[in-house]
Amino acid sequence: MATVCGASLALMDAGVIIKSPVAGIAMGLIKEGEKVVILTDILGDEDHHGDMDFKVAGTKTGITGFQMDIKISGLTREILRQALAQAREGREFILGKMEEALAGPRTELSAYAPRFLSMRVKPDRIREIIGPQGKVIRGIQEETGVKINVEDDGLVKIFSPDSQAADKAADRIRNLIKEAEVGELYLGRVTSIARKPDGKEFGAFVEIFPGVDGLVHISQLAKERVRNVEDVLKEGDQVLVKVIGIDERGKIKLSRKEALGLPWPEKKE
Repeated sequence: MATVCGASLALMDAGVIIKSPVAGIAMGLIKEGEKVVILTDILGDEDHHGDMDFKVAGTKTGITGFQMDIKISGLTREILRQALAQAREGREFILGKMEEALAGPRTELSAYAPRFLSMRVKPDRIREIIGPQGKVIRGIQEETGVKINVEDDGLVKIFSPDSQAADKAADRIRNLIKEAEVGELYLGRVTSIARKPDGKEFGAFVEIFPGVDGLVHISQLAKERVRNVEDVLKEGDQVLVKVIGIDERGKIKLSRKEALGLPWPEKKE
């Protein structure tokens, strides 16, 4: 019956909302002729040598479960009534002690409690989560320790031993399927300088999140006229840019000029 009490306390400690804590107690019986003694909270010896093992679990308002083994031919109504009364008294005492330790469920789910997260992605982005021959999804699972299941309709389920691993895996997936939005600011990194076949610079490619980049045309580098891209940006530089357009082929047009003077977005560690 200690497992019943421990399970209730563990659930509340983990932040799981339960209707009411449950405690359990085991009742015993010694019967010799007409002489009857009912025992409260029996141990192994009383169970072995006694005539009854009557386990009763419940809340302050009633019984939630019970189980009985007897070694005699039967019980009278009076013996059962008395056993239930003693069980209630013992159960209420234990519930009081449990309440002293933890009065109710904690307000937040424990960081160590297992997590199940779900998110929905566009079906045509599933291949980016899976990767060639499952390489990407296996990498996320190995890195974070979670299990990921992706349905054909785009439902992604993440099963994790704790919140930190679940959040890390979810962030990895969001970064894989993230899409640029017109008007939004992004803190990006210059991946290369764009040049025409004759070698003339006409802009810079900036990666705004993993695997997704856009072009900052030379006319969008600064408020003043820029003759050489590398006078303003060099490969590897971090730069704040604004999405000013996405064409029908999905190519992203970026502007550093429109982002100048605006605060940089906070980056997560």
